[in-house]
Amino acid sequence: MITIKTSEEIKILRDGGKILASVLLMIGEYAKAGVTTLELDKYAGSLIKKAGGKPSFKNYKTPHDKFPFPASLCVSINDEVVHGIPSADRILKNGDIVGLDLGLKYKDLYTDATITVGVEKINSDAQKLLDISRTVLDKAIKIINEGIYTGDIGFAIQSYVEKNGFSVVKTLVGHGVGYSVHEEPDIPNWGKKRTGKILKQGMVFAIEPMVCSGSGDVILDKNNWTWKTKDGSLSAHFEHTVAVTKKGAEILTKI
Repeated sequence: MITIKTSEEIKILRDGGKILASVLLMIGEYAKAGVTTLELDKYAGSLIKKAGGKPSFKNYKTPHDKFPFPASLCVSINDEVVHGIPSADRILKNGDIVGLDLGLKYKDLYTDATITVGVEKINSDAQKLLDISRTVLDKAIKIINEGIYTGDIGFAIQSYVEKNGFSVVKTLVGHGVGYSVHEEPDIPNWGKKRTGKILKQGMVFAIEPMVCSGSGDVILDKNNWTWKTKDGSLSAHFEHTVAVTKKGAEILTKI
């Protein structure tokens, strides 16, 4: 069932989203060569606790998962699309691109956001991937209004990404959020206009283009959480939690 949030709930989500955005910005600045992904995770957890929130990904599990996600932060490097598990053995290197996906529980409501950053100096192809992925998220958010369809969002994302020579991941999708980490509806990064669910005022969802320099086909790693590109190509991921209003989309996790 698709839920509609009240104005009071959206205010709480807005407050939580500001905390999440500030924490994510600090984590992005900390992602330097020589830092382990476990250090990033511990830093995220401490910042969230200090701000009065709770990490919503830690110990999260669906009926399809073999075990709960063991960390506060998803850290996905290079060909890892989403759900990279932090580890003391994973050390960031010059030239890596790193997806930082973070969920926050604040006053019993949930927000979700992601940035992908370059470590030190990245090459021009990786930079273009980041630029297109960040830009397509902005473009998709701008078309959001009451009465459009989820398929309109997917069509806008897929069209812009493919026009620029990249591919979208079709196996994974954005989603409703607010009362729990994942809710209906799905927000695919591909689709046809005027298909899917109709957007209504008060809907809150995470829109999250996942863009690949290769085919966009993905495989699940043996750790049963991390999705990687099948062909080993680079992947970038950007995400905001947004609320549908009478005036369009309000970004609740604006950085």
